[in-house]
Amino acid sequence: MAGMKSLDDLFLHTLKDIYYAERQILKALPKMAKAAESEALRDGFMTHREETQGQIERLQKVFESIGKRAQGVTCEAINGLIEECEELLEEAPQPSSVRDAGLVACAQAVEHYEIARYGALIAWATAAGKTEAVGLLEANLAEEKATDTKLTKESRQINAAAMKQAA
Repeated sequence: MAGMKSLDDLFLHTLKDIYYAERQILKALPKMAKAAESEALRDGFMTHREETQGQIERLQKVFESIGKRAQGVTCEAINGLIEECEELLEEAPQPSSVRDAGLVACAQAVEHYEIARYGALIAWATAAGKTEAVGLLEANLAEEKATDTKLTKESRQINAAAMKQAA
């Protein structure tokens, strides 16, 4: 993050970070859906993929609203979270409730990262008077929080099934 001299610099860098992250998530979600045993979890991943496409489009509008070209910057955090999910799939290669429980945990780690990033971006955009950006970012944040809530609900059934499977 060299050259961070202003809140605008930090905002732009973090916006590029989350733009990159959302695009990587868009690629990862079909793999996660394919790996899930639970039909509800598969459907949830694919629904979130559609939402993620909309989130990317909103981020492009945020870039437009501040007069910048939409572009990403490598986000090592999201790369690491996706890599953890890929490791899970290697270590639990067969569809099972246990693997599904791991997929939910991986997905929630991603959601929590996104929630943190969007929260910071909203605070900075608010401080800078970027009202159009605030509205777009708040829409993305609301979807991320809703997805996290759905994952928590789904995990209750998956975790119960995983406990039975382990017994």
